[in-house]
Formats: sequence, C-alpha cells, structure tokens
Amino acid sequence: MTPRLNLRERLIDPNSPDRRPRRAAYALPTLFTAGNLFMGYLAILKAVEGALWVQSGNYGPNPHFDFAAVVIGLSVFFDGLDGRIARLTNTTSEFGRELDSLADVISFGIAPAVLAFVWGYQFLDPSTPPEIRKYTMQSGYFVLFMFVCCGAMRLARFNITVDPKPSNPGRKDRKYFVGTPIPAAAGMVAAVIYFLDGVPLRNWMFIAAWTALLALLSYLMVSTWRYRSFKDFNLVSPRSPRSLIVLAAFLYLIWNFSKPLLLVISVLYIGSGIVVRIAGLIRRLGSSSAPPPEPRAN
Repeated sequence: MTPRLNLRERLIDPNSPDRRPRRAAYALPTLFTAGNLFMGYLAILKAVEGALWVQSGNYGPNPHFDFAAVVIGLSVFFDGLDGRIARLTNTTSEFGRELDSLADVISFGIAPAVLAFVWGYQFLDPSTPPEIRKYTMQSGYFVLFMFVCCGAMRLARFNITVDPKPSNPGRKDRKYFVGTPIPAAAGMVAAVIYFLDGVPLRNWMFIAAWTALLALLSYLMVSTWRYRSFKDFNLVSPRSPRSLIVLAAFLYLIWNFSKPLLLVISVLYIGSGIVVRIAGLIRRLGSSSAPPPEPRAN
C-alpha cells in the first residue's frame, strides 16, 4: 500500500537532488500576494469613486467607501495566508518576502491612508470656522503621512530582524509581533469605516477623534510592545469538536453580524497590546515600590 504524502512532500521535485519544491509550487504563495496587492489597488479606486459619490450630494451611506473597507479586510485575509502557505509548502524565498512587503505598503499603507482621508477629512462641514478647518485638514495630511511612514518602517524592521524580542516578553511557548502589525492597523481603519456604513465624517470633533486614533495606530506600529502573532496556530493539525463548534459559530457571526463583530475584533486586538503594556508597567512599579524584606534576627 502506497503511503500517503502530505502537501509538502507532494510538491517536491523528484529530479531535485536536494529535494527542492517544484517550480510551480512557488506560484502558490505568490498568487495570494498578488491577491493582496489587487485588493489594495481596488480599495484606492473605490475610495476615489466614493469621494465622487459624496461630491454629487450623497452624504449618507456610501457603498464605495463600504466596498473599499471590505477589500482592505480581504487584503488582511490574503496576507495572512501567503506566508502560511509558503511555510507549509517549503517555498519561502527572499523574492517572495520582498514582494509581500511591497504589496503590504500599498494595501495596508497607501490604500487605508487614501480611504481614511477622503472619508474622514475631505468632507468637513463648510460651516466650520476657518481656523478650525485649516488645522483639522493640516492634521489630517500630517497624521496620514505618519501612518504610511510608520507602516513602511514597521515592515522594514520586520524584514531585517531575525529574532524580534518585544520590550515586554511574554510566554516562551507563544510567538509575538514587536509592535502592531500593519495589517492590523489597516484593518482597524477599515473596520471603523465599514461599521459606519461609509457615511463620511463632517463634524470637526468627530474628525479630531479620528485623528487621535490614526496617530495611536501610527505609534503602535513602531512601538516595541508585544502582540500575539498566532503563527503557532497550525492550519492542518487535527481539530477538537469544541474548536470546530467555535469556528462554525464565528463564521455564522461574520456572515450575519460582520460590521459589529469585525470592529470588536479589531478593537480587542489593538487594545490587547496596550492593556498588556500598561499591566506590565503597573506590575513593575508595584514591585519596585514594595519595601525590601526585613532581615531575620539570629
């Protein structure tokens, strides 16, 4: 009886002396990277279409902004799969790694920045006082440039770091990102816009809150705080009945309540690094302020 082969063994070139994968196998992760890049390109186009839609007088729910947020979310999905498939099929390469980073700059840097500006700044109420309008728009240009810049720096740091260590190390049996990964930051931008049905912001106070969120995401990307990477989650390992039930429930909730659920997931993930960091600082302050133990009398 012929033994069953796993996916990695099936993709091995039989004529290769060092058991390298077939050349066609390298196309698998590249296809997902190309899908990530296409989603980013499509998000930029839809953001422009959404701006034209609003300029024609449609200030309500915007299907173009909504669609742009959705495809950014799909970019996160494709980006999460290309690296896993490359490791699963043993087709990791320097070319694939660099291509993935370039695609990420567009899909998670440029695309969400364009969407965040036309949705959150471009349609500020004309009745806003001129001084407030001036500083609001200037802050938008600046904070979105920082978002793109910090995202690119985050990707560059990820590429050159062999074994990244966060400033607050966690459990040794888990894998962590150093700083917020750029797909999570872009996903947070998309989740907010998607939750609000693409209705553009017009009040300067809401725009100020949007500016604060973008500034926070920019800082978190270049911080050294730890975030779970979930790379220790195996896609092909056997699943328990409990995990299958949880997965089925998650798919049902995504299908029926995608807008609030995706926003909650984004907030929980972004907030997890902040909570862990603050808890660590409080713990260290408490231990440093505790009085030293008194020496025992002989």
